[in-house]
Amino acid sequence: MKLDNKIMLITYPDSMGKDLNDLSFVLNKHFRDIIGGVHILPFYPSSGDRGFAPLTYQEVQKDFGSWEQVEEVAQGYSMMYDFMINHISRSSEYFKDFMENKDSSMYKDFFIRYKEFWQGGEPTDEQVYKIYKRKPKAPYFEVEFKDGTKEKVWCTFDEEQIDLDVTKEATKEFIRDTLVHLCEKGAAVIRIDAFAYATKKADTSCFFLEPETWELLEFLQDIVAPYDVIILPEIHEHYTIQLKLSDKGYWVYDFALPMLVLHTLYSGNSKRLVDWLKICPRKQFTTLDTHDGIGVVDAADVMSLEEIEQTKEYLFSRGANVKRVYNTMEYNNLDIYQLNCTYFSALGDDDQKYLLARAIQFFAPGIPQVYYVGLLAGKNDIELLEKTKIGRNINRHNYTLDEIEQEVQRPLLKKLYELMRFRNSYPAFGGAMHIDEAAGSSVLRVTWKSGIYSCTLDADLQKNSFGIVYYDSNAGVEKRLFE
Repeated sequence: MKLDNKIMLITYPDSMGKDLNDLSFVLNKHFRDIIGGVHILPFYPSSGDRGFAPLTYQEVQKDFGSWEQVEEVAQGYSMMYDFMINHISRSSEYFKDFMENKDSSMYKDFFIRYKEFWQGGEPTDEQVYKIYKRKPKAPYFEVEFKDGTKEKVWCTFDEEQIDLDVTKEATKEFIRDTLVHLCEKGAAVIRIDAFAYATKKADTSCFFLEPETWELLEFLQDIVAPYDVIILPEIHEHYTIQLKLSDKGYWVYDFALPMLVLHTLYSGNSKRLVDWLKICPRKQFTTLDTHDGIGVVDAADVMSLEEIEQTKEYLFSRGANVKRVYNTMEYNNLDIYQLNCTYFSALGDDDQKYLLARAIQFFAPGIPQVYYVGLLAGKNDIELLEKTKIGRNINRHNYTLDEIEQEVQRPLLKKLYELMRFRNSYPAFGGAMHIDEAAGSSVLRVTWKSGIYSCTLDADLQKNSFGIVYYDSNAGVEKRLFE
């Protein structure tokens, strides 16, 4: 199925039940009319980072199921699949062949070899400083070849994720073959993971380089265009990057929204949120929660530094079961760009605030995505966090079928699903948005209108209450939800 303007679920293949078969069962039993799309996080064989270190895209991890089961889900929902353009697994056949055969390997051009990339074989301190990196050192992994020699290759993230050289013809052929494969397997959207890291050049940041970025996007777009599939570059950074992408017609993520909504509900003030809603891209996917965390860097200059710091402070002081220590080395997490917490717990496990947060998301421009933990209004999983000592696992609870059966009976979730059905079915969301800027900073009033259809979210940010007024074309009268 192609992309539809309906809410999309984000889930791991084994987080709603134990595998893809269970996921399909859960979707069809509980969420058939609540979601219109599914982003199944990487379900390929992988050696790390919960799927984001793929060995191959041609197979499905056997523990999860098969391509046939993925395609079965695709028959009922718009599907988003991941492609990790920046890297491949250290345990993949490509890298293992390179380690075995070195310069005679048919995959030698896949990888960025320091001896070829840097003049003299090593970067200077100044060159390392310029790199936009995720480690406090030059981004490399030292390969030991079968012949006993050693060599550095580029490695941005974990040592299981070896960077690809997207400038080489051999790598481009791999990219082309993989994207065509994913298109033919039912993708409506292909999410290009870690996209901004893929372009690299000495004496630069090696991050979202221009014009290289645009050339790479055109290359990807040309591959998927015959299949009517959308390319979605995944980039966590300054909001102006999303605006640049949007200006050129690409779909983007709204990663600024999660912090803005928290700031709005913590402060009771809508000014920053309204300012953003006026200028944010329209061809975008909105999020409040994802498999990673609540983005901080994405809100820079949309919120002031003081507002960002105050929002972080409120999260740690007013959130439920969340501590600063969960974002430190003690929990294998030094990611300064994101905060680890479920969105429900970030709002103090407060039903009304959470429902309002989702209402704001659903009335924002774009196609809403809801992470599976958010779909079940999940609390911070302290047990899993302490068991694994991995900070991000606080927001990665694995639900059994029995748990899901119980959770969906909660009054909060019945209201949330009613709201989601409305967002999926009401025609006004295909039209134009208007914000009532005269309503005052303690009120958020957003209207969508298309033809005779009109609906308005009217929220009191001091009381955390809201209602939705909409025109019922069948009855010829206005009706109300949630008040």
